[in-house]
Amino acid sequence: MKKIMLLGSGELGKEFVIALKRLGQYVIAVDSYNDAPAQQVADEREVISMLDGTELDRIVAKHKPDIIVPEIEAIRTERFYDYEKQGITVVPSAKAANFTMNRKAIRDLAAKELGLKTAKYEYANTLEELIAAVKIVGTPCVVKPLMSSSGKGQSVIKPEKDGSVSLTSIQKAWQYAQSGKRGDYTEVIAEAFVKFNSEITLLTVTQKSLPTSLGGGTTLFCPPIGHRQERGDYQESWQPAEIKPEHLKEAQEMATKVTKALTGFGIWGVEFFLADDGVYFSELSPRPHDTGMVTLAGTQNFSEFELHARAVLGLPIAEITLERVGASAVILADKEGKNPSYIGLEKAMNHTQSDVRIFGKPITRPYRRMGVVLAYDKVGSDVDKVKERAIEIAKEVRVESI
Repeated sequence: MKKIMLLGSGELGKEFVIALKRLGQYVIAVDSYNDAPAQQVADEREVISMLDGTELDRIVAKHKPDIIVPEIEAIRTERFYDYEKQGITVVPSAKAANFTMNRKAIRDLAAKELGLKTAKYEYANTLEELIAAVKIVGTPCVVKPLMSSSGKGQSVIKPEKDGSVSLTSIQKAWQYAQSGKRGDYTEVIAEAFVKFNSEITLLTVTQKSLPTSLGGGTTLFCPPIGHRQERGDYQESWQPAEIKPEHLKEAQEMATKVTKALTGFGIWGVEFFLADDGVYFSELSPRPHDTGMVTLAGTQNFSEFELHARAVLGLPIAEITLERVGASAVILADKEGKNPSYIGLEKAMNHTQSDVRIFGKPITRPYRRMGVVLAYDKVGSDVDKVKERAIEIAKEVRVESI
């Protein structure tokens, strides 16, 4: 049995902990508030600010974990290098965690060092620098904090009818990015808008060094996942996503390059834009991806959380196979409150080939993801119809809170 410390205990962490417990592991779940979803199923919990390096050092010294698994961005990740020197395994690796928690590091690695195709981009530390950056990348463009998650702080600057860009729109984008940033990093990225046809997540699994007979050194890919976003956050995802064979090969080659450069093992959520002129690298997360919740519908022989657990523990994964067509649709809160209840579950659960997962978050706020609806059908079924079914079922569930 390994002692695993999970840094960040949201809904993705909860499913990951369940996967670890099914493999007989011991888990300490850490978050900035008590009774976070993953803490509800873990062996122990800690409540700290993970941006406080001293507090992070304290709980690591207290629990002496074998493995540290970050689930969020707001962590003092530079401490990870010291933990590796102490003999603690950091997932995927200290290098990967530090690079991917910062959009600047990962974008420069992808575009400048690895030569991957990306949107044109510039950085800005001040409003004045953002004004200059927008002139360079052009409009429309997307402005994002370098440190954020789930689309927080992300907005689009659009040109006026005469092609000009208003100072007010840039000021609003800057302010919104600062309000949505994670941690104390104020820098933002301004990214030219790619005229894409669709977006996909390519879940990529890197494994520990094992004998060749046990899949050693093999990088595996899940069938591509399509998704739709609003406010920078995913609303629905579906698997498999439609993609040309040559574009899938291009995406797999890019994913292999970037995960190899970052080093380590586990599951990676690698996001791409699919455009007329090919595939563009977008972003990368070194952990299970929110769009990958569709795998909870049994679309694969292993969910993304089971794959991550196996890879983290160094257990072999012989293959990843598509077992069903599936889709997920989120259940959102619409106001601030606490002690939520869920109206309409009986009706929602009366549908065939579907399921509802409630995350167990104790606090609500507008647009907070509180649950997800899963729908599925046999391989070869119309994925659009499965997606529509998931969306309609999700509408039947309403979140009420005090």
